[in-house]
Amino acid sequence: MKKLVLFSFSLFIIASASAKKVKFAVDMTGQTINSTGVHIWGDFQVLIGDSSDWCPNCTPLTQVDADTNIYSIVVDIPAFTKYEYAFLNGDQGYDVEFVQSESRVGYDFNSNRWIYVDSLADDTTFVGAIMFSGNAPAGMTLVRFLVNMQNEPSVSANGVHVAGDFQAWDAMKTRLYSFVPGVYEIIQYVTNGTYQYKFYNGNASGDVETVPGGCSAGGNREINVTGDIVLSTVCFSGCVDCTVGVNEITRANSIKAYPNPFHDYSVIELNNSGESFVTLSDLTGRVVRSYSNPDVSQLRIERGNLTQGMYFISVTDKDNQNTATSKLVVE
Repeated sequence: MKKLVLFSFSLFIIASASAKKVKFAVDMTGQTINSTGVHIWGDFQVLIGDSSDWCPNCTPLTQVDADTNIYSIVVDIPAFTKYEYAFLNGDQGYDVEFVQSESRVGYDFNSNRWIYVDSLADDTTFVGAIMFSGNAPAGMTLVRFLVNMQNEPSVSANGVHVAGDFQAWDAMKTRLYSFVPGVYEIIQYVTNGTYQYKFYNGNASGDVETVPGGCSAGGNREINVTGDIVLSTVCFSGCVDCTVGVNEITRANSIKAYPNPFHDYSVIELNNSGESFVTLSDLTGRVVRSYSNPDVSQLRIERGNLTQGMYFISVTDKDNQNTATSKLVVE
């Protein structure tokens, strides 16, 4: 009997050493609350003592106070683990919220929310009260960062991180998770505005990437956030994804633009002998203009509704699918 007690106590010590307090919360503003209450389900429910995972009526949330529409729960679950979950306005599976694409796991048709618990610090991980069927807490905007590490000799045992002025440039604070080999990502919530950031292969200042001049804003990456956005995947220390980066390097001199920077218009010399497809993208990777360009050597880019800032002009030869990318700046 004494051995059994000692064994149980040892399990408690091990579990406690790896546990982390995580607060889940949902903002039910605009919703009519179901008489059976607000719940959460996910793949962590057995860990907190429920009978099964994905149990719709096992884990009720508590209203924070009578004057708020926020419902929450604090759980102890192992750290350095990815968890999937969703909120329910009720206690049946059909009461589950609709999770928007920007917030989803996004792989294998998985429509769950997800969180990566990356710390054992003696505090409570809390991302904020996410709007029911929304992407972010009220007044906040979702940004999903993605980086491809496939060209790096190795990935640090300390993990891949992102740091920027949205989180005080803390290289240890924001660790990314990998759903597919080589690509690491994380969801952050910010207010609308312009932010600079960098990726780190590790969690120290010396692990930071070098951002190429073609996509650099004072040595950093930069994004102007105006709404929920999943950023394009970029190669670590690159301007585009790793597979695109090869063509960018080999054909970077094939694009010439003048004037650049420009105010009213810029002329792009395509330097090609066949049909091309041309796109103009902003710093987030969003295509703002596209041109199907049959066999011409120049293309005039009018400013029109383009706001001041940096853009990328990409030219793809339709015959061989090679792509060249160059920076284009609007004054």
